[in-house]
Amino acid sequence: MPTDAEIRKGKIREKTGKWLFLMIVASLFELIMFLNCIITSDEQDRMGIGLLCGLYLIVQWIYFFVFSIIGKRRMELEIIGFLLSAVSITITASISPSKLLMQVATTVVGIIVFAVMIWFLESINRIVVMRLPVAAVALALLALTLVLAEYTNGAKNWLYFGGISVQPSELVKVAFVFVGAATLEKLQNTKSIWKYIIFALACVGMLFLMTDFGTALIFFATFLIIAFLRSGDIKTLFLICAAGLLGVVFILLYKPYVAARFSTYRHIWENINEGGMQQTRTIIYSLSGGFFGVGIGNGKLRHIFAAAEDLVFGVVCEEFGILLAFAIVLTYAFLLIYAIRQAKFARSSFYAIAGVAAAGLLVFQACLNVFGVNDLIPMTGVTLPFVSRGGSSMLCSWGLLAFIKAMDLRTYPNVMKELYHQKQNLIRSAENE
Repeated sequence: MPTDAEIRKGKIREKTGKWLFLMIVASLFELIMFLNCIITSDEQDRMGIGLLCGLYLIVQWIYFFVFSIIGKRRMELEIIGFLLSAVSITITASISPSKLLMQVATTVVGIIVFAVMIWFLESINRIVVMRLPVAAVALALLALTLVLAEYTNGAKNWLYFGGISVQPSELVKVAFVFVGAATLEKLQNTKSIWKYIIFALACVGMLFLMTDFGTALIFFATFLIIAFLRSGDIKTLFLICAAGLLGVVFILLYKPYVAARFSTYRHIWENINEGGMQQTRTIIYSLSGGFFGVGIGNGKLRHIFAAAEDLVFGVVCEEFGILLAFAIVLTYAFLLIYAIRQAKFARSSFYAIAGVAAAGLLVFQACLNVFGVNDLIPMTGVTLPFVSRGGSSMLCSWGLLAFIKAMDLRTYPNVMKELYHQKQNLIRSAENE
């Protein structure tokens, strides 16, 4: 917790040298990845890859200069986001060079969205005012997807605008956390609870109708996190889970084609060249990478469908090595631990709920991806946050990271000053009495 002296100064003057050192180390690691990718790419793609990767490094350093050196802001979360996004850019450049421009562009936009959200989340008044418009836009996006989208790989979750594809459900994840935390920020009666329950049911229901079960499960888990953080009532959560389980059983009974999508679970080795092809190849090639990987561009999993999206964790294991893959997994765990620790010092329940829910969502989604491709749980086809190729997924990941960043009082020097003055006024009032 910041001390009075630190609050009075309006900022915690972090040692800029520490963040500069970490940023240099992160950039060198990224540069090594990018250079390896350029060397192993086709000659006609090398210049384009080099320019786009260089642009990404420049954007990082501009952000660092503005918000760390000038703004005196802590940078641990941003550096994590930069590194994970760099892995995604490297894999995209190596497997699908033609899609690299879009991946870099959406990553840069994601960083901008992150910065804008940090500014927006500073004011609790703005947050409360915007909760209903954000909820309306979120429901409209899902409804539009349900009506206009066509089935792609068994789910209706993509909208196409010219040559650009958008997955609205990814963007709605940010809105889902925002609306839940904002609605329950100043809970006075059960009316606010029911508003959010109706909103959550509408979101999950439309996702089920789209047969996007992985995303529906993520929304449901996030709802449970938010509900528990607000109420702390485990019995109620058990009832909600029971109701959700009954709903799933009902769907499986009356919609048998849904169950067929998970028929290969625990039977992938019996269907090695059919339904279990992706997962069996992922397991085999992941282990073949060893601790340090076979090298960027030298893997075999890259030739399997959705290698840079759903199977990206296997690509990391094979080409980058199990050590880096394990480090990525630990990074998600770090985000959750960081959020839980910062929640104790959050200036209102909104920041605590939003930050922990966002971190929980990222961890839960990462678990679905990692465990799914290895057949520990049914494969749901969700992306690995920050690492999988996909513009919508990248925007969502940076948006969720903003909630975690906003929890820390040290992100907002002006707020710290205001809190200090309020504390001093209370002390003076107490002394006068």
